[in-house]
Amino acid sequence: MKFRQITSESGKKILAGKDAESNEALVEQARENEIVLHTAKPGSPFVNIKGKAGKVDIKEAAIFCVKYSQTWKKATRKPDVEVHYFLGKNIFKDKNMKLGTFGVKNAKKIIIKKEEIKDDI
Repeated sequence: MKFRQITSESGKKILAGKDAESNEALVEQARENEIVLHTAKPGSPFVNIKGKAGKVDIKEAAIFCVKYSQTWKKATRKPDVEVHYFLGKNIFKDKNMKLGTFGVKNAKKIIIKKEEIKDDI
């Protein structure tokens, strides 16, 4: 499965799904203690930081997540966006959830200001 990918300033690989199918694959490959991110609203990729992530990695991954979210892409007036992040072990899937949809527990949040998102990602 091909994912969107960037490398953080600290050298961490950051992966993002492209659609419901790749979001499923991305969540499946995320390790228990790796950080996974998703916007608070539906319609964004799941994003996984490979390895142990610091605050700067989380911020970069959150910006990457927002950049490809429907909230950001479809807005004419670009908003600040709330992103949730959590460990891979805190993701669950009920049998009634559609493809690419997951539940999470113990999520933390970060707000990405519109000024922080550059078009060069």
